[in-house]
Amino acid sequence: MAENLEQLLLATVNNKEFLHSEPFEYKSLFLSSVTPDISNARFMPCIFIEDEHAKQFISRAISKRKLCDLYNGENYVLVGKSCIVNCLKYGSSEWKKANTTIESIVELGENIAVSEMIQVPTVYPTDDGKYQILTGHRRFFALVFAYGFGHVAQFKVYARKPILSKVKQFQENASREDLPQYGKLQAFLAAMMEVDYLDQARLKIGEKRITVREKAKYLGISLGAFDNYNVLTRYPEVIRAYENGLSFSFVKVKKVVLKIENDYKIQHDKKVLNIGDRKAIGAKISDALEGKSATSIKKQNYSIKNIASSSLLKKLLFTDVSELDLGIDWEAVDWEDRAQVTSLIAEVIERLDKD
Repeated sequence: MAENLEQLLLATVNNKEFLHSEPFEYKSLFLSSVTPDISNARFMPCIFIEDEHAKQFISRAISKRKLCDLYNGENYVLVGKSCIVNCLKYGSSEWKKANTTIESIVELGENIAVSEMIQVPTVYPTDDGKYQILTGHRRFFALVFAYGFGHVAQFKVYARKPILSKVKQFQENASREDLPQYGKLQAFLAAMMEVDYLDQARLKIGEKRITVREKAKYLGISLGAFDNYNVLTRYPEVIRAYENGLSFSFVKVKKVVLKIENDYKIQHDKKVLNIGDRKAIGAKISDALEGKSATSIKKQNYSIKNIASSSLLKKLLFTDVSELDLGIDWEAVDWEDRAQVTSLIAEVIERLDKD
């Protein structure tokens, strides 16, 4: 697959085709003709059920056990009209992740049922006459939930599978807050593999390497966000930690990774890290993220200066300070930066006290 992609990219670059001008059209398709992409960060192992069986389950004419047996649904999520049944192992990390996804699908499905979908899912044709989802997995599941598997809906249909399909998927996933951080890191790695193949193809025809700025542009993210992803995906231990439920922000974990790396280089007088070094650093990172070392991420309290005036206290409690003319650019605040937020709180209190 990798070799085929590299050859396709080489041919595309060599012919000076524009990689992003993929032909498409909007079509109405049966939901039953569309299949999810198992390699997508949005994917969950699912089986789609007939409308009649979904209706029977909702009316309690058949039990969860019987429905699961009917579709051999153990270790899957059953999806149908107004019905999503989590048959994954109860309490497992997969079960918990699926539950979070199910909640967002149900909410979106209920919205779709009463209003028009603004951005339709994108698909491309496969050899078996069906279509595979490129982007919009959650929207697709929501359509099935809202209307049933036999319903017809509109899709954006590419003439063929886009060459940089994982890049397109990442562009969508990175911009969505509801996708777990683990899924975003997975999507970044898959997209970067395609960008690296494109880089190699360009070199083979004598063109320059893709710059970091260009890579960030391909992925549709800022240079700062690109650096965050790049640092966090250096070590599989970070990805595993997020997969196992780590909820700290990328910025916070990035600081831990860079500190451990820097300390290791100083301690061992190294400028370049080999495989053994990275393995040792990975173990230290794992300990830190699990709270087993001095570098562990510790939750800190926000510091608020003493408030001597009752009128000031009332202002803080009963006024939306973000609506006041305090000369503060609220959009520029990094709410993950505890020092900045603490300083901001002190500044707000000081300005309110002067009013």
